[in-house]
Parts: sequence; C-alpha cells; structure tokens
Amino acid sequence: MAERLQKFLARMGLGSRRQIEDWIRQGRITVNGVVAQLGGQVNGAEKIQIDGRPLQVRPFGQRRRVLAYYKPVGEMTSRHDPEDRPTIFERLPPLRDGRWIAVGRLDLNTQGLLLLTNDGELANRLMHPSSQIEREYAVRVLGEVAPEMLKRLREGVVLEDGLARFDAIREAGGEGANHWYHVILREGRHREVRRLWESQGVTVSRLTRVRYGPVTLRRGLHPGHWDELDEAQVVELLRAVGLASPESRPEPRQPSATGRIWPDRPRGGRGFRR
Repeated sequence: MAERLQKFLARMGLGSRRQIEDWIRQGRITVNGVVAQLGGQVNGAEKIQIDGRPLQVRPFGQRRRVLAYYKPVGEMTSRHDPEDRPTIFERLPPLRDGRWIAVGRLDLNTQGLLLLTNDGELANRLMHPSSQIEREYAVRVLGEVAPEMLKRLREGVVLEDGLARFDAIREAGGEGANHWYHVILREGRHREVRRLWESQGVTVSRLTRVRYGPVTLRRGLHPGHWDELDEAQVVELLRAVGLASPESRPEPRQPSATGRIWPDRPRGGRGFRR
C-alpha cells in the first residue's frame, strides 16, 4: 500500500499537509534522490530527504498519538520564543520520530486544554474551520452582564476581523462583580473569546479551555501535566473530523475499581523541563 507523500509526511508529524505541499513545490524534498512532485506516492521504504537531511521513517509512519495537555498561564504555545519565555514543548514527552504538533493555540494568559498530536493530518482537520469542532471555555468576567449583552453575543458582534458569536452561553455562578460563564464556539480566531466579551464593556479576568471536540479537560489534572488518549478516544477524535471509517467504533471503556471511567484514570504524565 502507498499514499501521497504530503499525507504520509503530515501523518508523521513533520508539518501540515498544506505546508508540506509548499515544500514539494519549492523542491525541498527528494525521494530516492529525485526531486519530489505533487501527487507522488510513497510507502515508507523510500529514502526521503528534506533540505538534504534524511528522514528516519518506518513503513506507513508511526503510531498515532494524542496528548491532552493542561497549559498553565505564562507558557507560550509556540515552539520557540524570542523573549525566552517557557513553552509547552519543554514539558512534553520526547518522540523518537516526528514531532508534537499543537492543535491551535492558547495565548499567554489563557490556561486549559491543549491537544497535541504527532499526526499532521489530524491536527490540520481539527483546526480547519470546515470541521466545525466545538471549543468550550470557562470564563470569569468582571463587570455587570445584562441579558441584552448575552443576546448580542449569541446573535453576533462585528469585530475587527469580521462577525463573531458564541454558539452557546451558560451561566455558571459567581459572587459580587465576578461571574462565571461557559461559552462554546466553533472557530479559533486570535483571542476571540476575550474580544467578544470586551466588545460588551466587561473584562475577562480568567479564561480556561475545558473542552475541544469530544475531549474534555480531566478534573484533577494539574497545570503543566498531560494525559495520553487511548485508542478508543483517538478513534472518537478521528470520527469527529471524518478520518475514521463509519464502521470504526471506540471500544467500551472499562470502569475502574471506583466505578469511574476515563477521564478519571487515563494514561498520564507529569510535565518536565529539559
């Protein structure tokens, strides 16, 4: 079996499919010593080089992995920061082949669930607006919130980059001037949650992403730590973006001794600094 070169390399976590297509057009990739062409197919047994550097690959890439990382406030989502601030990649488990790809971003002052995978195609599908993947946030706002404001946020507000709105808003309590809300949207524009609330004259004093598609931030997971999704959870994620076949079904999750199922007992890890 073989597959298109850009899809194969994206699945290995070397970049998004679109990015790799650009590398092919630029003549940066060779296969068995010949400059690669768009549409070319590989099975993993070839000698593949990017910018003259050989790739160590196995046939059909490697096992697809997905992490659910609890990003703390103060960490950058970028791989390198010119101001030398800490990044999420310093805490992740090492990969023998490929690299971790962040599914979207969370800004410096936002915490919560960040998915990472070594599968570039999966990352691209999860981020692409056409997939309509829900993102859910817990938001603490400072200031009085009137019913008319909530109505506007549901119907749509014109921001500098176009119309934006929340698909759902749910009150979640609070005291005094601080109130908690859970909001859902289906796109990942820069600081969109904060900008929507600020358009109504209130300030976001705390923001946590608690869900991305079918994956929920586990209660009890501490900032700077991660859970690795098991096979059933990965299949569920693949189905959400149309990458799993219709007959694929997650295996039933077995309860633990406490009677609970995931996410209370996932395979997890503690973040570390290299």
